Amino acid sequence: MRSNHVRDWSLRALGVAAVVAATLGFSAAPASAHNYPVGYAPAENSVVTEQPGRFTITTNDTLLNLDGTGSGNAMRISGPTSAPLYYGDGCVTLFGPKLETTAQLGQPGEYTVTWQVVSTDGHPVSGSYTFTWQPAAGQVLAQGLAAAPTCGAATPTDAAATPADASATPGTAQSAVAPTDLLWIGGAALAVILAVAATLLLTRRRPTP
Repeated sequence: MRSNHVRDWSLRALGVAAVVAATLGFSAAPASAHNYPVGYAPAENSVVTEQPGRFTITTNDTLLNLDGTGSGNAMRISGPTSAPLYYGDGCVTLFGPKLETTAQLGQPGEYTVTWQVVSTDGHPVSGSYTFTWQPAAGQVLAQGLAAAPTCGAATPTDAAATPADASATPGTAQSAVAPTDLLWIGGAALAVILAVAATLLLTRRRPTP
């Protein structure tokens, strides 16, 4: 009789181990499927002398765009480091594996591009990089905004500090997202931990002597 209880306990323990292994395997597998950046424009650590107009993050795979508006994907352009302001209108456009926004830069110095994308597997991935802005003569210097812009909201018109090159004027983004502070989502990991704990509590039973 005792051997039956022992066997029953062993089967339950094996089942729990299988559930834990499968759960951990499931939670770990998507990590390798997360999108990651393969290119920036302007390039990381580059020196830019002419208004880039457009800023692009290129990833290794198609970005998720479930609602057709690019919700969850965002880019912010800020700088210079000595007195940072925000540039652009906060709108983004998705082109397969690419995320793009438009902006004119302001005073010379180091600028930061902060971005967030939604991977093909549904997980958000975020990061940032910097480049140096050293405008050549004749470049338009945008006024910048004290607060991060929200796409679609009315914003003050940037003032030009020097003569403009009309060809550098950025186009209008096709899809919009209200930018928010870029946060990692930990809810899925917490749910996995709770599921494993609940399984252990429900299946645990001491063998009867």
